[in-house]
Order: sequence, then structure tokens, then C-alpha cells
Amino acid sequence: MFADQLDYVVGVDLHRDSHALAVVQVVSGAVVFEATVVASSDGYAQALKLVERHAPGWRAFAVEGTGSFGAGLTRFLTARGERVLEVGRLRRERRSGGKTDAFDAVRAARSVLTSERPATPRAGGERQALQALNGR
Repeated sequence: MFADQLDYVVGVDLHRDSHALAVVQVVSGAVVFEATVVASSDGYAQALKLVERHAPGWRAFAVEGTGSFGAGLTRFLTARGERVLEVGRLRRERRSGGKTDAFDAVRAARSVLTSERPATPRAGGERQALQALNGR
């Protein structure tokens, strides 16, 4: 199982203006840290600093939607040698008290722990360049 290779999984719940992060320890499944950062280069850098502090060792980022709101974060992380895994669209249950981004980030992280073969995002650089050339 893939989770045997990691110490931490960082779940990310994506939005246009901000991203919620949840660091989950693999062995215990415990949430070690939660934060929200701005969806920008500065926010991505802040997120990586926080994760480096709270999740030393082998880790992967579980990102839902690496091709939309998560594209910038995915590029930022992979350029810095971080492992990014694409999480399929999680089914949102109706919860009393409404939706919580932190809870969804935890769910993204834990979905990787139960997955046999999590997906890695497709490289977008070459594809995006070809689309630009083709006028798409």
C-alpha cells in the first residue's frame, strides 16, 4: 500500500481565493495541523513552510482538482520536489453546521491512505503549450 511509504499526507481543499490544509500522520491517522492560506504564490510558499515545520519526513500532498483551482499549487509544489497526488472529487455529505474546509482537507488526506494506487497529476506544461499553439 502506498501509505506505507509516507510519514504524513497533507490534504488540500481548494477554492479560488484560499486553500485549506490538513496534515495527517499516516501511522495514527491523527490530524497534526490545520491552516488556511491565500491561493497565490505567497500563500503557496507560506503553506510549504508550515508543512515543512509540521510534517517532517516523507510526505505527499493530496490535492482535489489539480487542473483547476489547484493548478498553481500543484506546479509550485512539484517544482520544489514535493510529491503531489490527485484526489478524485470527494462526495460531499450533508452536515449539520454546514461545510467545513478543514474537514474536507482531512478527508482528502485520508482518501490517499485508503487508496491502493493514488493518481499523480498529468504534466500540464506541454499540453498547455500545445493548446496555446492550436488556439484553444
